[in-house]
Amino acid sequence: MEYRKLGSSGMYISELAYGNWVTHGEQIEQDAATACVRQALDLGITTFDTADAYAGNRAEMSLGEALTDVRRESVEIFTKVYFPTGDGRNDRGLSRKHIMESINGSLKRLQTDYVDLYQAHRYDYETPLEETMQAFADIVRAGKALYIGVSEWTVDEIRAGAALARDLGIHLISNQPQYSLLWRVIEKEVVPACEELGLGQICWSPMAQGVLTGKYVPGQAAPAASRFTGEDGKLKSDNRYLTEDILTRVQQLKPLAADAALSMPALAVAWVLQNPNVSAAIVGASRPDQLIDTATAAGVKLDPALLAQVDDIMNPVVERDPAKVESFTTRP
Repeated sequence: MEYRKLGSSGMYISELAYGNWVTHGEQIEQDAATACVRQALDLGITTFDTADAYAGNRAEMSLGEALTDVRRESVEIFTKVYFPTGDGRNDRGLSRKHIMESINGSLKRLQTDYVDLYQAHRYDYETPLEETMQAFADIVRAGKALYIGVSEWTVDEIRAGAALARDLGIHLISNQPQYSLLWRVIEKEVVPACEELGLGQICWSPMAQGVLTGKYVPGQAAPAASRFTGEDGKLKSDNRYLTEDILTRVQQLKPLAADAALSMPALAVAWVLQNPNVSAAIVGASRPDQLIDTATAAGVKLDPALLAQVDDIMNPVVERDPAKVESFTTRP
């Protein structure tokens, strides 16, 4: 494993971060979750990413349980706030009320006194940004979070948040976007701004929701129990990546992965890590052995000729439109 600075901060994180979205508290039981976390630690992964809304709070609880006897200073724990955590009108968003209540709930579930990074899971168009950033600043000063980050904010929102953070004497150090060799919407605007402002990217879905593993083959049934397997056993067709053109082009990457002595998942993760503004790529697992394979992406320097070949194959189906940043949030 190799380690990178998170943005322009002084904190090192592992270039592979273990994320427990859609696994802990949902797909796998605690024993399996703990086994995956221990495998991550054995591989040198020290950075763990979760969120209060994952699995209805259970993901944080599961991660906290898995890390109970791990030396706190030896790991970096990241969590997020924004999405609903209850039925109340204030159980969501980035109001001061919800942020202050949410950090206390997260710390309790994670069984820790502080998180290393507290992230705004999306931008809140119903709360003044000044209110949100002041709440974050107070949490940092209270020692409940060491650093502040955002996720899926547009370039203008990142610039405004970074300016307010500076005025408040805190450091906005990260952005957590979707990023893969199929989804490159951050490259034109967000990455240059983050390089200027000192934010690093913590990238989710580097395998494009599993499509870049190559396991979905055009014209064939989906693998058993995969996330895109329909009730009839056939491949679902309601995902942006499940087109015949994309799946066919992904299959063409297999010889390139073999030439680089990498599995398809490792190639996808290694590709993301070639971007110098990326501090970490988030990977998940439902079985410990999956992490062993993915971890071979750590420290890999892909040959420029191979990167050019990847671009030649995938360019016609790559999404680059910067307007599609934060595409999972509805603007007013």
